[in-house]
Amino acid sequence: MSAVEETPDGPIEIIQVLFALHPGFGAQELCGPLEILSKALHKIHDPTTKAFEITIAAPSAGVTSSSGLTIKADIDLSTAHEDLSEYDVLIIPGGSGVDKVLSDTSEPLSLITAFAKLQISDPSKERTLMSIGTGSLLFAQTGILQGLAATTHPDFYTKMEIICKEAARKGDLEQTDVMEENYVVNNARFELGEKLEENPFVYSKRPDGRRKSSARKGSNAWKESVKRRESNARRASLRLGGLRLITSGGITSGLDASLYLVAAMVSHESAQEVARVMQYTWNKGVTVEGIDV
Repeated sequence: MSAVEETPDGPIEIIQVLFALHPGFGAQELCGPLEILSKALHKIHDPTTKAFEITIAAPSAGVTSSSGLTIKADIDLSTAHEDLSEYDVLIIPGGSGVDKVLSDTSEPLSLITAFAKLQISDPSKERTLMSIGTGSLLFAQTGILQGLAATTHPDFYTKMEIICKEAARKGDLEQTDVMEENYVVNNARFELGEKLEENPFVYSKRPDGRRKSSARKGSNAWKESVKRRESNARRASLRLGGLRLITSGGITSGLDASLYLVAAMVSHESAQEVARVMQYTWNKGVTVEGIDV
């Protein structure tokens, strides 16, 4: 697993991403985000500066989507558990197979829980947990959404609320704010800068006071923040140890959330370039909690 890319300007850390699949996952919920992350570059005109390295984990060597597409896994889930600390991002696609995961209490539920616990025990590292579509129902089942805000595919808002309420009843009774949004970001990081109006992530507030998606600017800035003592302290004070938690709606919402992730962890310019190459219009979501690093 390569972690550093050498460039004329010195090494650039490659962000390690783990996709955890289950039988019956949504093919487009995997392929869309994967395509976006694989195209992201730290320097948009230098193809040697790739920003993300992707690993796919599954319960078996080959896992089949709800539409019949079979994907070869890079690692099995037991290996994913063993190597979990090496990953910066864990992405969980939804799909029709989510119902069986919920009923069987099977993977990737324990992987999600382990990743969240890893951040709580070690908030010095910046980690991101993201779901696409109904993958957020798995987050809800584990209880990690208590006290946070989240979204899911519009057809499953009610089911999401029911699962969250049941998790709250079994847990510490903190409720989850299920939002009808494109994507929702908890525990964002952003650099406000000297001129707020020039920050591409900060927009005017909505009538209910929520601000649209915000993120830290700057290529590789995500690694720099962990060196700051105040950033670590602020991160540790947030829920889940400051784990950046992103939930998205349907398939195209997953594309939007993935572009947000590129902008937050690489640069706004990189996200814009990926959207341009894909001839895709990036639609923003909302941020409900964040820290200025």
